[in-house]
Amino acid sequence: MAIGYACIHLGSSKTQLSTLHVKNFTQEKFLLVLDHNLNALEEIFHYNMIHHIQMLRISSDIVPLSTHPINTVPWLDMYKDRLTRIGQLIQEQGMRVSMHPGQYTVLNSIHADVVQKAKKDLLYHAKFLDALGCDCTNKLVLHIGGVYGDKKESMHRFAENFATLDPSIKQRLIIENDDKSYTVEDVLSLSKQVHIPVVFDTLHHTLNPPQNNQLSLFEWIKICQETWKPQDGKQKIHYSQTGTNFKNGAHSSFIQAEQFFQFYQQLIDKDIDIMLEVKDKNLSAIKCNLLIMENPPIKYLEEEWAKYKYFVLGNSAKTYQEIRTLLKDKENPDVLTFYTLLEHAFDTPSSKMSQINTLQHLWGYFKKRATPQEKKRFLSLITGYEEDKKTLASLKNYMYKLSYKYSVSYLLDSLYFYIE
Repeated sequence: MAIGYACIHLGSSKTQLSTLHVKNFTQEKFLLVLDHNLNALEEIFHYNMIHHIQMLRISSDIVPLSTHPINTVPWLDMYKDRLTRIGQLIQEQGMRVSMHPGQYTVLNSIHADVVQKAKKDLLYHAKFLDALGCDCTNKLVLHIGGVYGDKKESMHRFAENFATLDPSIKQRLIIENDDKSYTVEDVLSLSKQVHIPVVFDTLHHTLNPPQNNQLSLFEWIKICQETWKPQDGKQKIHYSQTGTNFKNGAHSSFIQAEQFFQFYQQLIDKDIDIMLEVKDKNLSAIKCNLLIMENPPIKYLEEEWAKYKYFVLGNSAKTYQEIRTLLKDKENPDVLTFYTLLEHAFDTPSSKMSQINTLQHLWGYFKKRATPQEKKRFLSLITGYEEDKKTLASLKNYMYKLSYKYSVSYLLDSLYFYIE
């Protein structure tokens, strides 16, 4: 089983993608942004390799303005060697990638121009994966599209337009149930017509089940597995949870460990790949990987703790001590309890006193090296924060700058600066 995440990577400035707007487009700017984005993608793959994450959805925005008429730069030819090198990294590590065109890529639209734009966008995605040298187990995910007052006719229109697609798209395309229009039963029906796999989305199924839904979630997953042929690779599903503080259907901030572990235990066939759709991306991917790992070494939890410890301390000194005590048992790491405690810290509102205590801990890394002006600035920010004249964000930002200036890698790798 591989567990992956979608598009965005949290916890490092080196992995953030850049954008380019039409009004600012020049060939020089385009190449600068594309070069930056490919560097970021490589950084993500290296991170995933270190953290045993075997699956990634590559952002559609990796190539800015990829299908816009203003962009006539022959980037595929110009970056051929670079893309090949990235693809070799993917293949050497046995990673699986995918891409998911956005909501405006509608293959079953009633408007011919929208369909043509969808075909162009799908071709861009297929060519990008081809340029990486990825085989057909690396997929393009697409929703069926709109209903337009007649679901049966709209599904038929999808099938007709699918038949006209370039073969490089057809061999990669998989279709997904959505949260409003097309149930898993609808998607399975269309799958029989066009002979492509169904990617089952757990949250969408919960929000939009078939009318006569007498089967369990896990039985539907098993039925969808039958649409995956050997050349498609392992069955892939989308897994997400929704939090109580989000509107109906919004993805949760993080994957709840207990809920995911129960889901995993009930899977009929555990030899499938799971794409997490969650706001904290790679952080939940690491969590879920460790939850299903048999006898994970204590060092993995210790590495996780090093990243989270100052965030936890800033929210709950009690939970901070509980986790420290838990990690003293080096022989029997309790992954589920570790993440349950961590989640408790996320749900605990922080106090100003606890945040100041945490910031004083961080200051300990600099107090012997900081200039008098830096010390004065730190004390001024602390005082301002105490008096509600400065924000916690301004303090975090200053501490991050000091960490960067003095190359304190332990703090630069901390999630304290990235989690709100």
